[in-house]
Amino acid sequence: MHDFHYKNGELYCEKVLISTIAKEYPTPFYLYSYNTIVGHFNKIKEAFKDVDPLICFSMKSNSNLNICKALVNEGAGLDIVSGGELFKALKVGCSAENIVYASVGKTEEEIKEAIEKGILLFNVESVPELIMIDTVAKRLNKKATAAIRVNPDVKPYTHDYITTGTKEKKFGVDFKTAEDIFDNANKYSNVDLKGLHVHIGSQITEAKPFVEAIERVLDFLKKNNIEIEWLNLGGGFGIVYEDEKASTAQDFAGKIVPLIKDKPFKVILEPGRFIMGNGGVLVCKVLYVKTSSAGKRFAIVDAGMNDLLRPSLYEAHHDIFPIVKRESETHKYDVVGPICESGDYLALGRELQEIIPGEYLSVMGAGAYGFSMASNYNSRPRPAELLVMDEAVKVIRPAETRQDLIRGEKILKEFKAK
Repeated sequence: MHDFHYKNGELYCEKVLISTIAKEYPTPFYLYSYNTIVGHFNKIKEAFKDVDPLICFSMKSNSNLNICKALVNEGAGLDIVSGGELFKALKVGCSAENIVYASVGKTEEEIKEAIEKGILLFNVESVPELIMIDTVAKRLNKKATAAIRVNPDVKPYTHDYITTGTKEKKFGVDFKTAEDIFDNANKYSNVDLKGLHVHIGSQITEAKPFVEAIERVLDFLKKNNIEIEWLNLGGGFGIVYEDEKASTAQDFAGKIVPLIKDKPFKVILEPGRFIMGNGGVLVCKVLYVKTSSAGKRFAIVDAGMNDLLRPSLYEAHHDIFPIVKRESETHKYDVVGPICESGDYLALGRELQEIIPGEYLSVMGAGAYGFSMASNYNSRPRPAELLVMDEAVKVIRPAETRQDLIRGEKILKEFKAK
């Protein structure tokens, strides 16, 4: 559920009319619902209350400072994947003891900074990384804490690009390697191996793959007589983008909690999309309507793959809603952007009311992996991010300007002379 809805044929975010917002703020822009975001976090918290997990919001899904701060204020920790995200996590006041650090390619400098700040856990993805963490910790005369990310070789039903728990992928280590690491823990004298981490992918809409992965992890712990303080179950809970039969937080918990309840370890969850996905939309304006000689209709809008990459990258589906519904014939449209790429589209072959240049469309389910994957491709400024909160619109990141496009650049004097 989310707080984007129609009333008398007009689309609202909570109690605010989106057409009114579009008149005040230039398109394209991202628009988020505070109630939806906080509500989804609390649904997970309530569903898993029997195991009292540390819920670390996955910053890679949306790292806007205000989004992260809102969730930290609700009791969330943060799941980070870079030094930049660590910087932002600390900036919003998240306790380092509530930060977990993933990524297969942590640099020496990033590791050093995270140890100095005292994060809760590194999610270790390889033996060379573990050696590097131990080396850096020794140099700092500190102890680092870590969870070994195991790859359980479970393939969920999701896009291959966001499947992370099979043996062909770059993430984590196999069970045999994990066993060797724990057997030789004394080799890593400046690392406390406190847990296991398992993350099998993203946009997973049923509990079965999670159950299979957890059962394999629990079997591994039992067979090898390994005791851990933390079991990090990762994220990946899916949402409804189109016609998926996505499980609710309660559905996931109903299958997962019985497996881990009363176990002698604490639990970490790392949701991102489940909290943010349907908490945001991308609002854009129709520039032109074009019909090809073959009769194909194109709605050309002012947002493209530079603003929302998921359709081009994953062939991901996002519903397209008109801001104002009208009584009209419907037609099939490709909703495409201004970028000079054939792959620049937001939707293909969508049955929509007759589209008129100048009207506004809303790309739904864009709160996660929307702005965070946006770029300046084609030298286009990134859009604004707006948040509806307490029936008011807050600018939580202004739209970039053309000056932002050249920030840090300057023309060499050798060129100026010519």
